[in-house]
Amino acid sequence: MDVFAPSKKPVLTAKVTQVVALYHPHTWKEKGLWWTVGLFLVTYAVVVVILGIIWSRSPPMFDVRENALEMVGNDQNKLVTGVYTTATAIRIAETLLDKPGGYLSNDVTPPGVYLDNIPNWEFGALTELRDLSNSLRNDFSRAQSQSVEDKDLQIAQPQFNYDSESWILPSTESEYRKGIVALKRYLNRLSDQQAFDGQFFARADNLTAYLLVVEKRLGNLAQRLSYAVGQERLNTDLAGDPNARQSTPVPMQSHAKTPWFKIDDVFFDARGYTWALLHTLESIQSDFDAVLKDKNAVVSLQQIVRELQSTQDTIWSPMILNGTGFGPMANHSLVMASYISRANAAIGDLRALLQQG
Repeated sequence: MDVFAPSKKPVLTAKVTQVVALYHPHTWKEKGLWWTVGLFLVTYAVVVVILGIIWSRSPPMFDVRENALEMVGNDQNKLVTGVYTTATAIRIAETLLDKPGGYLSNDVTPPGVYLDNIPNWEFGALTELRDLSNSLRNDFSRAQSQSVEDKDLQIAQPQFNYDSESWILPSTESEYRKGIVALKRYLNRLSDQQAFDGQFFARADNLTAYLLVVEKRLGNLAQRLSYAVGQERLNTDLAGDPNARQSTPVPMQSHAKTPWFKIDDVFFDARGYTWALLHTLESIQSDFDAVLKDKNAVVSLQQIVRELQSTQDTIWSPMILNGTGFGPMANHSLVMASYISRANAAIGDLRALLQQG
């Protein structure tokens, strides 16, 4: 260290003094109105950009067991069948509303209004939440087709289907909060050993019905992701049934390609859906443990979870790249489609196992 080197402390102090002086009211009066307005706009722009960067980060993963235990007051005896799945649905909904920046899909002011990655992520996660709440209401909480719907799930399910972009009268957030409250009431009755009106039925047919919906969702996402590079498609809509008919005729061959400005939208939609689905399947593994073991299907579900975990890997590129299939540049959409397709195929195998006697 050079003892004769001049100290940097006076220089730093001078810089801080200059910055403070810029925002002093006396400076505003001396410089005039336009200088004050310009300083405000520059400061506002910097704050908006920084917030936009922070709010664009995808929420982290969470432990479904710790989450369920926390929601039942850390009482191990309350971790009954259905608590994991219900607690996960609540956590997914709360994450949508309480993550940094809050719920952004209905924002009408900066920085939320110009962000598109996280709003698409939100819609993907919301799609899975809607599917899960629908299954809770129509399948998991009902013993047979003639049984009565649960009173709280009857409220929660339509609340999560409210317009995802409504910002006022009523806002999307307020409607989703009502759904969360209803789910929490159901969870309390579910974990209460003295209350018999809150039930969750872990049966193979219930789980099969839910997985059938998931299979279609993943198939849709895989196709949309593959359209990033363009695809020539033959019409197979009526294949396998000579008597099948459709409303209007369509060409036997078509070209499907996602517009370049929509590629990242589809990618983050898929990333949000798989984030929520990953947690849901982890909770299902606990709630349906006996059913899965009886069908020797635990490892099949674990393999699906492993495939979905890859969809949440860190994105090191500053933007979603759209290179050709075997070109020099990566194609993030095709990588995501590969993970989703493998998970989708594994779900089909799992559903076949559950349907076997």
